[in-house]
Amino acid sequence: MPKPVILTVDDEMEVLNAVARDLRAHYGADYRIIKANSGSEALEVLRELHTKDQVVALVLSDQRMPGVSGVMVLEETKNLFPLARRVLLTAYADTTAAIEAINGSQVHYYLLKPWNPPQEKLYPVLDDQLEDWQGQYRPGFDGLKVIGHRWAASSHQLKDFLSRNQIPYQFLEAESVEGKDLLERGQHSFDQLPVVLFTDGSFVSQPTLSELGTRVGLGSKAAKPFYDLAIVGGGPAGLAAAVYGASEGLKTLLIEAEAPGGQAGTSSRIENYLGFPSGLSGADLARRAVAQGKRFGVEMLSPQTVKAVRLEGPYRILELEDGSEIAAHVVVMSMGVTWNRIPATGAEALTGRGIYYGAAMSEALSCKGEQVFIVGAGNSAGQAALYFTQFADKVIMVVRGKSLEAKMSQYLVDRILNHPNIEVQLGSEVVACMGEEKLEQVSILNRATGETHLQNAGFLFSFIGAAPRTQWLEGIVARDAQGFIKAGKDLSSEELKNWPLERSPFLLETSVPGIFAVGDVRSGSVKRVASAVGEGSVSVSFAHQHLAML
Repeated sequence: MPKPVILTVDDEMEVLNAVARDLRAHYGADYRIIKANSGSEALEVLRELHTKDQVVALVLSDQRMPGVSGVMVLEETKNLFPLARRVLLTAYADTTAAIEAINGSQVHYYLLKPWNPPQEKLYPVLDDQLEDWQGQYRPGFDGLKVIGHRWAASSHQLKDFLSRNQIPYQFLEAESVEGKDLLERGQHSFDQLPVVLFTDGSFVSQPTLSELGTRVGLGSKAAKPFYDLAIVGGGPAGLAAAVYGASEGLKTLLIEAEAPGGQAGTSSRIENYLGFPSGLSGADLARRAVAQGKRFGVEMLSPQTVKAVRLEGPYRILELEDGSEIAAHVVVMSMGVTWNRIPATGAEALTGRGIYYGAAMSEALSCKGEQVFIVGAGNSAGQAALYFTQFADKVIMVVRGKSLEAKMSQYLVDRILNHPNIEVQLGSEVVACMGEEKLEQVSILNRATGETHLQNAGFLFSFIGAAPRTQWLEGIVARDAQGFIKAGKDLSSEELKNWPLERSPFLLETSVPGIFAVGDVRSGSVKRVASAVGEGSVSVSFAHQHLAML
C-alpha cells in the first residue's frame, strides 16, 4: 500500500520549503510529504487524493492565506478525510482565530511560528497527533473476523470488547454472502454464533470475553504471586495510580474486568481535560495511559475479575474469578460505576439489539440514516449526542429534568441547543421500548402532562444514573447506602471501631489499612475524569506512607 500522506500548506514558499524539509527529515520513511503553495491548491490536492482513494494522515496548514484560509482547508480535510489530524500553523497575533477554529471547526491543534528547533516545538506535537491517527486508522483488513447476527446481544458484546481494547476486527453478518461462505467452509452452524476467525485459520465459537482476551494476546494471568501495589479497576483513577506507582518503583499490578479506560473509555469526547485544547476521546486517553503504564513496567490483567478480598496480617489477598490469588501490601479500589438500566417496559429484551449503555461507539456506523435517542443529561450524554450527529439523521435527547444546565457543562449545553440535528425533550422519560428483531419504537412520557407518544427509534443509548460494583466487598470495607466506598474523613467512629493502627486513616484510605478507594467508586467523589486522575495519583503518596510503616 502507498504511504499515508502528510500535507503541508503555506503561501510563503520559503516557509513551505522549510516545513516540508523538517517533515521529510523526521517522517519521510513512513509518510509521503506533499506541499501546497496556497489554500486553493491544497483543496485540489485533497480532492485528488480522495478521488484516488489515498490515505491522508495529517494536514498542517498556515492560517493567513489569501482567498482560502487555513481553517477552510482544514474544514474540507475533515469532510474528505474524517480521521486525518488537522493542525493550524499560525502567528502569535492569530491565536484567537486558532482557538475559534478548535471550538468551531474541530481543529486538533495549533502551532505558533517559528517552530524551530523542530525537535522541541514541531516533532513532539506532530508525533502525538500521528499516534492518535494511527490508533484509529484501519488499513486494508485481513485480520480477525467476527461472524454473527447483526441484532444479537452476543455479537455486540464481542464487538464492544474488541473495540474498547483497541483490537482491529471485521464484523460480518452471518446472513451476508461472505459470512455464509466462511461459516460453510468452517462447518459452523447458525446456532454456534457468534464465531471468531483468527488470522491463522483457527476459530472459536461463542467465546467468553476471557477466552477471547487470551486468544488475542491480552494477559489474564499474573506473572508474580505478590505485588507492592494492586489496583482493581482500570478507569482513569486506576490507570493514574498504576502509572504513578510503577514510576516510583513499586511492583504494580492493574486488574481490569473489561477494558482499560472504564466508563470514561467509552466517552466519544472529553473536552475539558487539562492540556488537550481540542479534547480527546476516552479511547485515546486509555490508549495513552496504558502505553505510559507499560513503559514504567505496570503489569496489566484484562479481562480479569476480582471476586473477593481477605486480610492476612500485612497482606491483602485478592481472589480472582479464575480461582487464582494475588497478594499485595496495598490495594487501590477504582472499579468505577456502571450505568443503571432503563426502567422501561421491553428495554431489557432489546438490550444489545438497538439499546446500549454508554456511547457504544462500535455501533456508530450502523446509526447512519437512523433516528437515535440519547437518554440522560450529563456530560457523557451531551458528548454522545454531538458524536452521533455525524452518523444519524436526527438525535433526540430525552431528559427527565427541566434543563440541561443542571447536570451538563455550559459549553456542551450551548453546542447542543444550537445544533440543527439535535432535539431536546425536557421533562420526559422513556417508558416503553418496542420492536421484534431490534428496537423500532419508543414511548415517551411527558412528566408534566402525563401524556405519552410513540416515536420511531433506530437506536437508544442510555446514560442515566450509575451504581458502584462493590457487592463483593460486603463486610470488608465500609460503604454508604448506595454501595459507594467510604474513605478518610467520611468514615464514622462506628465504622472505625476495628481500626488496628494508632494513626487515623489517610485521606483516601478505607476502613481497612492499606486499602484505598479512588475515583467514581469512592463515596462523595467528584464524577470528573480530572478528579479521578488526581485521586489515583495522590493515593500512591499515601501508599508509600503506609508501606513505610510496615
